[in-house]
Amino acid sequence: MQPDSLIAVAVNNSRTRVGRFLKGDLVDPVSCTSQDPAEASKAILGALAASPGLPVVIAGVNPPAQNALVASLKKSGVSPLLAGQDVPIPFADSLRDASTVGQDRMLCALGAFVRAEQACIIVDAGTAITVDFVDGEGVFQGGVIAPGLGMMLAALHARTAQLPAVRFETPDPELGPFGKDTRHAMLLGVLAAARGAVRETIERYAEFYGAFPQIIATGGDAAILFENHDLVEHIVPDLQLIGMLEACKIAWGGGESEGELDDGQPAGSEDDGDEPDARS
Repeated sequence: MQPDSLIAVAVNNSRTRVGRFLKGDLVDPVSCTSQDPAEASKAILGALAASPGLPVVIAGVNPPAQNALVASLKKSGVSPLLAGQDVPIPFADSLRDASTVGQDRMLCALGAFVRAEQACIIVDAGTAITVDFVDGEGVFQGGVIAPGLGMMLAALHARTAQLPAVRFETPDPELGPFGKDTRHAMLLGVLAAARGAVRETIERYAEFYGAFPQIIATGGDAAILFENHDLVEHIVPDLQLIGMLEACKIAWGGGESEGELDDGQPAGSEDDGDEPDARS
């Protein structure tokens, strides 16, 4: 078994991400809806057809969707390995109860720290927005969880009498900072809330730490929120899959990666709006 070649599958709240690693390079990642195990199973079988014999490793924060996907794969004769069970997530932490932390957060933290080799803040902007801190010794200190852009818009619609259902898109900059209609005002509001929450949290972490650590963003909304941001140094769309690769390399004897944490997308990836979601 080659520790740097595998099919990594991240089953999140809304989307499932499937990526094939060949000698450490991420090739042809795809996204599927987590509510349709047949779609994700088809993507995994396609990856196996392209690279027969690779192990399939699944991590997730959506147990019903993950269980359905595992059952679908087993019907096709594929027995996947499960992160946290068959493949440990090797990360020291200072938490009161590490069992409550979603695998997505731990894997993103692992991927970021192994590549950065220094203290770092990981911002995961997906269904929820999480901001986690790993210190210079590689200890996961915890973080914060806030609603994501779509979740905030859904709550505004659900908890009011007249605010409309709105799907997030970047507000038109030509309209300026003032909402020119209700929809525009909602888009500006949730964007400001998300960016403000992240900035406030980063500044609190930096004050506690005594310096600004390296700041990495991931998730489907990372580019919308943090492209050309003055604090975020790297946007890495598939950081969760990278964390799965690193966990497998450590578990299977490949050691830790010596690669750098590159800006933008890992080799062969595309940012299609998928996001690693937070369980807690």
